[in-house]
Amino acid sequence: MIISKTPYRLSLFGGGTDYPDWFQSRQSKVISAAMAHYCYINLKKLPPYFDYVNRVIYSKIESVNDISHIDHPSVRECLKYYGILNGISITHDGDLPARSGIGSSSSFTVGLIHAILTAQGKLPTPHDLALDAINIEQNYIGESVGVQDQIMAAYGGIRVIELSGANMNVRDLRIKDDYVLDLEDHIMLGFSGIDRFSNVHAKQQIDAIKEGKSKKLLEEITTITETALHIFESHGKIKEIGELLKYQWNRKRQLTDSVTTDYIDTIYNKAIDAGAYGGKLMGAGGGGFFMFLAPPDAHEKIKQAIPEINVWVPFKFDFEGSKIIME
Repeated sequence: MIISKTPYRLSLFGGGTDYPDWFQSRQSKVISAAMAHYCYINLKKLPPYFDYVNRVIYSKIESVNDISHIDHPSVRECLKYYGILNGISITHDGDLPARSGIGSSSSFTVGLIHAILTAQGKLPTPHDLALDAINIEQNYIGESVGVQDQIMAAYGGIRVIELSGANMNVRDLRIKDDYVLDLEDHIMLGFSGIDRFSNVHAKQQIDAIKEGKSKKLLEEITTITETALHIFESHGKIKEIGELLKYQWNRKRQLTDSVTTDYIDTIYNKAIDAGAYGGKLMGAGGGGFFMFLAPPDAHEKIKQAIPEINVWVPFKFDFEGSKIIME
């Protein structure tokens, strides 16, 4: 039995510029982090005692006699990609809900790849895991996804992802430990109660890129990311970071008509009025988790101001990335 543990992603700045249709012809930069909330994948051989040959357990249970009959696209394509034969059992468990803007599908894929390669006696690097996950999701599953989710799931930490054409460079965000702790103390993570299919919202954003409709907005988001990077690495005030998040959100919400709704805007504005410096809706929009930056002494007031959010998740960064916790 092999169990992998893979973090979810907290996108900070530059989301929307990590689609290949954008960065293949220009330079892009993303600031992103991994959360200490995880996706767990249990992979083991399935003994020949049952009336099925393969079993996959996630939000549903699939019992099939051939890998090609598996409905779950990531499981099916990963097993085929690595030449796994029949006789396999895969079980998924996650700390946070799927379809909530935290890159859960990519965390699943990275964790599954890590488990499969470990079972094959290999020791993949984070770079290996990220590239394989990007390739499988984009070219074999055919999903409309960027690249930051897979990178953060594989690497962990708080990272600067530099993208240009075929080049991908991942480096640490250069901030001191006490600044990291201060940043953690300011982050609020609340679930909107709305799940959504990110592939739909992401495809709309990719179509807008192809049609040139979002060029100005994405260029502004790139400039905001550069400004945020300077503030972070000069250990500027968290309030300035929060205000940039608010400025970025006001740009991102214009990318497509489906990024936000009146309900989402109401929640966001209530948080700002109650003392949040800024924030964003996670992922491609439409629902999922809100992330706000706010002074710690304002957190309780903000929670009381937004009864629509009844689940607030404790927040810490993850600095290990995907790892094997049992083999």
